[in-house]
Amino acid sequence: PPPPLLLLVCTLTNMGIVDKIKEIELEMARTQKNKATNYHLGLLKAKLAKLRTELLEPAKGQGGAGEGFDVKKYGDARVAMIGFPSVGKSTLLSTVTDTESKDAAYEFTTLTCIPGVIHYKETKIQLLDLPGIIEGAAHGLGRGREVIAVAKGADLILMVLDAAKERGNKHREILERELHTVGIRLNREPPDIYFKKKPGGGVKFNSTVKLTKLGPEPAKVVNKILKEYKIHNCEIVFREDCNVDDLIDVIEGNRKFIRCLYVYNKVDLTTIEHMDGLARREHTLPISCSYTLGLDYLLSKIWEYLGLVRVYTKKKGRPPSFDEPIVLTKGRGGYTVESACNQVHRELLMNFKFASVWGSSTKHTPQRCGLKHVLADEDVLQIVAKTSEEQRKDKNYGDKVQAFYDDWHKAKKKKQKLKT
Repeated sequence: PPPPLLLLVCTLTNMGIVDKIKEIELEMARTQKNKATNYHLGLLKAKLAKLRTELLEPAKGQGGAGEGFDVKKYGDARVAMIGFPSVGKSTLLSTVTDTESKDAAYEFTTLTCIPGVIHYKETKIQLLDLPGIIEGAAHGLGRGREVIAVAKGADLILMVLDAAKERGNKHREILERELHTVGIRLNREPPDIYFKKKPGGGVKFNSTVKLTKLGPEPAKVVNKILKEYKIHNCEIVFREDCNVDDLIDVIEGNRKFIRCLYVYNKVDLTTIEHMDGLARREHTLPISCSYTLGLDYLLSKIWEYLGLVRVYTKKKGRPPSFDEPIVLTKGRGGYTVESACNQVHRELLMNFKFASVWGSSTKHTPQRCGLKHVLADEDVLQIVAKTSEEQRKDKNYGDKVQAFYDDWHKAKKKKQKLKT
């Protein structure tokens, strides 16, 4: 008889995308997981990921962007609340921010995205109250795609759950599955795999560690998955022991790796034993908005998961300014001196000479540092620019002068056109 993969390919030829996805998922459920089936399961996962990408991202020329929530980014970081209807998201927003969000005893009270601002430790954190989603949101049910699209641009996801309804309903697993389907990876780091397409030369496969999760023949599995994506010329290097899912994430290139904090609300309606079991789970925090229990600890955990770093500036011969710090994040340029310069003004990098840093990131204070120095929370930074004489000695000084003149000339032409 023909192999099962050949039978599956023949069955999928005359099906729609949704039917194909269901057929592959059924085949994966029927297949036993062991070393002998790693190769077969790897190909099925590659086909499944490719079909899901086609389903979620329509082909070019099939219409413009769909309806979504147009929310302007504000503050130093963005936190998105995701959860089922009537779990307390609107109440939480109204409690920890100055924004009033409508809350009621019925489901789907919030029909659009409502932003609020958390003022915490001299920073401004934007908190988004998104409409409740249901199972099947990844495929567009209940405006699920619009909600998840906003979550993709967040620095942190707050998955708000009802502690009283969680027992037996598995709401947490359902939401994790919906987010995983659209390419959001929660509390994970990107796989350490180097992948680069090339115009020729075939597939160059290598690894710096022993690969135990790709079966007895890793090279065969990798080549077959690349063939499924019609990639015949590339260079790929595994720097850690990764599985098939990690490889597919790297090939797809559109995955979002976001920190997530699971917040169980309404713990006042459940037993102490159940609450204790929830609190012991990883990345989990029980709260009660009705009795304002655990909200201070929630804010501290949001701060910890965002990884915000405050840097205070100082002018030469003057004391530091502790009014409005520069706030650095890992996802918005990192914690280096270069990132701090970009936040103040981009032209600082053009004339940068060195930086004097006071704080826990230095061995002695003040320490003279370069652009790649990594800053710590509550460091004091003083940027020293080159003098006019030192700027003239630069090799690219002529290019800078020419670029300045070109910009000035363009601005002058625009003014003349406006006058006419």
